[in-house]
Amino acid sequence: MREYLLVFLVALSVTYLLTVIAREIALRTGAVAAVRDRDVHAEPIPYLGGLAMLGGLCAAYVVARELPFLTRSEGFVFEDAGVVLMAGALVCAVGVVDDIFELDALTKLGGQVLAAGLLVAMGVRFYYFPSPDGVQFSLDNAQGALLTLVVVIGTMNAVNFVDGLDGLAAGIVGIGAAAFFVYCYAVSATNNLTLATTGALLSAALAGACAGFLPHNFHPARLFMGDSGSMLIGLVLSASALTLTGQFVGMPATGGNSLFVTVLPVLLPIALLMVPMADLVLAVVRRTRAGRSPMSADKQHLHHRLLEIGHSQRRAVLIMWFWAFTVASGAVLVSLYDDPWVWWSLGSMLALTIVMTFVLPQVHRPRKTGLGDTGLPENAIIEGRLDEARTDAQEAGETVHEV
Repeated sequence: MREYLLVFLVALSVTYLLTVIAREIALRTGAVAAVRDRDVHAEPIPYLGGLAMLGGLCAAYVVARELPFLTRSEGFVFEDAGVVLMAGALVCAVGVVDDIFELDALTKLGGQVLAAGLLVAMGVRFYYFPSPDGVQFSLDNAQGALLTLVVVIGTMNAVNFVDGLDGLAAGIVGIGAAAFFVYCYAVSATNNLTLATTGALLSAALAGACAGFLPHNFHPARLFMGDSGSMLIGLVLSASALTLTGQFVGMPATGGNSLFVTVLPVLLPIALLMVPMADLVLAVVRRTRAGRSPMSADKQHLHHRLLEIGHSQRRAVLIMWFWAFTVASGAVLVSLYDDPWVWWSLGSMLALTIVMTFVLPQVHRPRKTGLGDTGLPENAIIEGRLDEARTDAQEAGETVHEV
């Protein structure tokens, strides 16, 4: 555990420091987010935060290679992690070009397919699909490649779609990575298997990179991750989950729901990103029904709707973090344990999240005065108008009589 904590801290520290350099590069290259109708920021913000996150991930990987605990494990831990970082660097490069020159959607999709295809070509893919009775459904090369492409590309686009508020995407993916690390570590410990796995290494580094980026990205943000960051962290999260089927012969046993564990390698990235995945599906349906391209932008994402019902930008982000935490922790807990306290805990978190989402806007809604929804006390508005009247009267040489 100490080695993974060190990996986390290295990724956090390096990412935090490199954001300053990434911001300067963005300003010099013109990779700046202009203010558009669908955006919520009021002034241009630099992109290319993904470069800092990639640097943090690479630094964590280099340090991990020197740790005795990890170096004594099987070689595939670093081989697979290296492949994932190579694919991440490729899709990050595509994102950098998009942040600077604004690529069309089809070109970006081609870059995503190329990065996911690199994972498949280098052996990081789904190899089998387990069943509750212990029988493994082996996947041939074509089936494994197709399933890998769907999961990885879907996760990258889900993170890209949800990246609409300061700190939202980094927080959600960081929570998902932390939850997946707990799952990898607990499963290995329960089955007396090696604690050094690619999934645990990548998720610890990813959680650190997200944590290091958040101080610069939380509202008011000084730097955006851009497509270079959203596609990078989406790929690393999904790839860390699919490495499980390549490193364990059969899915390890847990004390949780057997049916859930059966499909966990496929559903885990989706479960950890249920909020952005739901946003992605709703956006595609909404735009298709309106006769528009599914990749066209609008201002009807879930985070936009939270702002519309009365949440501030910071509170909207915190609420979506809490939704992500509820879903991610629920997926991990149900897969590991089958006790009544798990369901009571999940029910309590769900109830609290619903209250935060729908009740808080009513409690904190500004009081309407009849003089416009200004949120100011009525007396303050009247006093302000009297001050203006006094000033005008003094300039005209008249006297104001107050009632």
